Amino acid sequence: MKAAMLIAPRQVEAREAPVPSPGPGDLLVRVRAAGLNRADAMMAGGSMHGARGGPGTILGIECAGEVASLGAEVTGFKPGDRVMCSGGGTFAEYTVVPAVRANLAPAGLDWRQAGSMPVAMQTMHDAIVTNGGLKKGESVLIQGASSGVGLLGLQIAKAMGAGLVMGGSTNPERRAKLKDFGADIALDTTDPAWPDHAREATGGKGVNLIIDMVSGGVINGNLKAAAILGRIVNVGRLGGMSGDFDYDLHALKRISYIGVTFRTRTIEEVGEIVRRARIDLYDAVAAGKLRLPISSVYPLAQAGEALEHMRANKHFGKIVLEM
Repeated sequence: MKAAMLIAPRQVEAREAPVPSPGPGDLLVRVRAAGLNRADAMMAGGSMHGARGGPGTILGIECAGEVASLGAEVTGFKPGDRVMCSGGGTFAEYTVVPAVRANLAPAGLDWRQAGSMPVAMQTMHDAIVTNGGLKKGESVLIQGASSGVGLLGLQIAKAMGAGLVMGGSTNPERRAKLKDFGADIALDTTDPAWPDHAREATGGKGVNLIIDMVSGGVINGNLKAAAILGRIVNVGRLGGMSGDFDYDLHALKRISYIGVTFRTRTIEEVGEIVRRARIDLYDAVAAGKLRLPISSVYPLAQAGEALEHMRANKHFGKIVLEM
């Protein structure tokens, strides 16, 4: 099979690789489309993502395709089923994924959409609902809202009963599109007064739940914007892995600051996240109520170019590889 393999930092090539064999609890998937994520760009740049990375790594962490074969312990799937799933090594014609990380792809969802949804679905449901503890009517702010994960987060917040939903973005063109994906207010986070604007939008109370995919220099603004007893869930650190932190403001507001990642979770833990997201979101995905814009599509042979396009950070929505 052909697979997009990391040869050296920022050198990704489509090379021949053996078709993997599924274990007892796995699916072998004939991949049709795979979404790009920041973790892929990190690994392509030479960084490790948990235990994955380094020369010889087949990139990709989500995809959609057909079940080619399955392990002896798998139930609920059969050869030929259309599936959407998260896992490792999805930038390839075939990949093996744990069955607990797969969902049947709704009939009305094309390969591009199905291949770009799994990571955003499980990441944002886990952040907003499980760790963020969203209650109906609460206000939500998504930092980094113009990314694919952020855009789905806006929609998930609305679908799960949030009241006021805000999205933060530094890019004016992308910021103008956030209202099409569930944002009631789009905040310009290059404006030093954005925390004040967020508080004004909540009637001075502050934001109940902030999903932060930027961090770095944004964190103290988040603390200012948050309500007393607010929650901040640290999902991503695209703006920096460290930064100044106002410990006194954190304590004064009694804010719950929660860090999440999939890198230290077991297969069983991720399977539970996928199960919970399925219960709450699958019908909305099938009905087309949760959607992601496809920014661009590349063939597998141009995976390196697709990753450089992501690194340039000029896209809105998802970049997809087709096999």
